[in-house]
Amino acid sequence: MPLPKRRHSNSRQGKRRGSQKIHVPNVSVCPNCKAPKLPHRVCLACGYYKGRQVVQVKQKEKEEKK
Repeated sequence: MPLPKRRHSNSRQGKRRGSQKIHVPNVSVCPNCKAPKLPHRVCLACGYYKGRQVVQVKQKEKEEKK
């Protein structure tokens, strides 16, 4: 198995590892219920996407008991 002849410099190592950072996901606001949601996805709080209801969302047990 081949081995490197010389040691790689710190800057060269940093260039290679520069793209390995963790990215923060973009969060948008649902226009229907104003809850935070990922863009281009159905809102998990109300089930709406592009102004129409796509998914029926079950109500929480605490809200049903009230």
